[in-house]
Amino acid sequence: MPSSSLWITGPTLSGKTTRLIEEFCIRGQQIQSPLNQIVPTVRPENLKSDIGDSQYTEPQILILAANAENRINLMDRISEATSEQYPYHSTTPLGFFEDEVILFWPLLIQALDLSGQFPLRLRPETEQELAGRFWRPQIEKLQQPGVSLERMIRRTLDLFQLAAFSCTPTEEIGMILQEGFNEVGTGSPSAPEDFYANIVELLQQWRDWCCQRGFLTYGIITELYWRYLLPNSTYQQHLIPRYPFVLADDVDEYPAIIYQLFDFLLDNGSAGVFTYNPDGSVRLGLGADPECLAELQKRCQIELLEAERNLAQEIGEPIVELVVKNYLNNSIYQLPTYFKSIETRSRASLLRETAEAIAKDINLGIVKPEEVAIIAPGLDAIARYSLISILNKNRIAVESLKEQRPLISYPMIRALLSILTLVYPGLGRLVDRDAVAEMLVVLSHRSIKKGEKEIDAQENLHKTNDIDPVRAGLLADHCFYPDITHPRLLPIETFSRWDRVGYRATRIYNQILEWIEKQRSQQEQRQVPNPIFLLDRAIQKFFISNYLSFAQLAALRELMETATHYWEVERRLQQNSQFQVTELMTDNPVEENSSSSTVEKFIQFLRRGVVSANPYPVRSIGNSPPTVTLATIFQYRASRKCHRWQFWLDIGSSLWLSGGSATLYGAPLFLQGQLGKSWTIEDTQKSDRERLRRILLDLLSRVGYSNSSSVNGSNEYRIYLCHSDLAVNGQEQTGPLLPLVYSSMSYTG
Repeated sequence: MPSSSLWITGPTLSGKTTRLIEEFCIRGQQIQSPLNQIVPTVRPENLKSDIGDSQYTEPQILILAANAENRINLMDRISEATSEQYPYHSTTPLGFFEDEVILFWPLLIQALDLSGQFPLRLRPETEQELAGRFWRPQIEKLQQPGVSLERMIRRTLDLFQLAAFSCTPTEEIGMILQEGFNEVGTGSPSAPEDFYANIVELLQQWRDWCCQRGFLTYGIITELYWRYLLPNSTYQQHLIPRYPFVLADDVDEYPAIIYQLFDFLLDNGSAGVFTYNPDGSVRLGLGADPECLAELQKRCQIELLEAERNLAQEIGEPIVELVVKNYLNNSIYQLPTYFKSIETRSRASLLRETAEAIAKDINLGIVKPEEVAIIAPGLDAIARYSLISILNKNRIAVESLKEQRPLISYPMIRALLSILTLVYPGLGRLVDRDAVAEMLVVLSHRSIKKGEKEIDAQENLHKTNDIDPVRAGLLADHCFYPDITHPRLLPIETFSRWDRVGYRATRIYNQILEWIEKQRSQQEQRQVPNPIFLLDRAIQKFFISNYLSFAQLAALRELMETATHYWEVERRLQQNSQFQVTELMTDNPVEENSSSSTVEKFIQFLRRGVVSANPYPVRSIGNSPPTVTLATIFQYRASRKCHRWQFWLDIGSSLWLSGGSATLYGAPLFLQGQLGKSWTIEDTQKSDRERLRRILLDLLSRVGYSNSSSVNGSNEYRIYLCHSDLAVNGQEQTGPLLPLVYSSMSYTG
């Protein structure tokens, strides 16, 4: 196998991933499949304990991608190119660290003197909840004027993760914040050094508490890997023979810690192939350190790729000059004709005209739905709903990338939580008549006939309810008995005019009542192991027999994944009761151990809206209809998609300067080139201008001639600049991209 490594660099859509796959095929042929090494019979007396023998049962090829979606796409392309003939292990950087920490957990137990429990990774939302409960006795140490307590807890946990990504010890976080913010201060009532010292103290307590109980977060996993596992000589002896060949796609999205891993592997004879986009850095500000990873090119042969024809090459530099460098000047530049503008006074009119323009051109056959993308610096719920509903009315499906919609926003989820309050005792304060009425409507959905399925993946499908909202309100008013301890549904005869409800609604109500009473009886007899079984029974009873959209199925999957994880954490806490967990986590140990208390906390946990309906990524089965893509700037760039027509929404918004995605608090301070240095206002302005330049070039690179023409044979590309004078809050928009609006031709469609 060649010992030289390859550094493939180039702009967006220049074929870097394709070149990576070619190198995988070339070098994969020189690695003998471990499956062939298992066939010969090995006598027991010939077995060796030498660590080097592990290479015969390991994949020997490590493939890394920036995120889970990119990894799935990359694996599909590799499988198609190689027919799965070469063994490999594919993951993301964080996924690799998690696998390694769990696999070599005994080494960490020995090195850190931890209790012998199998590790359990906490989800970010669960991490925040437990951290808030753990820090409750000392929570005043995190208080800052103008910052909510929940936000400050999230900031503190993010700082721990950023430090781990940059291979910075937790003890040095305070010093880095002090040096970095010495000009702007923190706004805290106490002295900055005391405030930063408090952050470090609480983080160290939180880390030790989690490690002793086997709880892992992304920050803890990353710190354990770079600080304790990677320097461990025993681990190094296992790691070196496992991966003689490493492929990493889009390393400009990786944190600095991955440089330490690559550097170690290259030092010990491994060969690597890395792809790098100088104008990428989508995750800069969220943990990525592209400048640090760029140092790897000094150890590799460099291969420079050029992109095919796209708008970035044609007009990228003039637009960057107009917007980034001279947007304060009154320079006049006439944009090409494929730039169109949709201008309105209010944002409501802008959303309507944008959706109608898309629907009109699709219905005329000028463009296909899958060739259209709506890109915005930020998408609020109203904008999302307006665009999707208008396009759906025109029989056009919309794919909303990583919508991050709160799980509690789905009526099905709220109905399932209402069932929990009626089955488990002591939850009467969490349910009211409105919730019961909604539950009756949702649980009475009738199955959709096949001919009624017009648009998949949307939630506004026409459905028939055996109990409509009016009847549900009457039943909730007369047949729901509110009680703190045992709220319940009463027989329908309790309603003196129950005959007005109708036969069908009466029959369905009685079925719901009978099922809930049966579950309550089994719960009292301890025949229901935990609420997860009850939720599963409810889903099987009321939802699986009906037609559900892909989004609804995803919400149900996420609910079950969240519930399973939540009760795993609670079970672990109960197992560690000998460490006085209950005294730390709640003021009432008796209440902590009760089943109803756990259910109550779970319901309140979901109602805070911190859990979004994004389960483990899967793809819909069968042929899905062509869809218009709706995404924020960050989501669109991270998905690596490209479209023939792009609609840049809210072109006058100031969020374009920040990329439409929030940068983590203190993120610039933990870049390798910034450690120990002060971060000034000038640095912020420079960083924003650089980010805007990368955004413009990246978006323009993703517009090009389509391989397949539309219905009328056109393959024209367009960029629509969608601008409203007033933002959603009624203020005038004065964003940095306004010169593009002034220089574009008016949309006359």
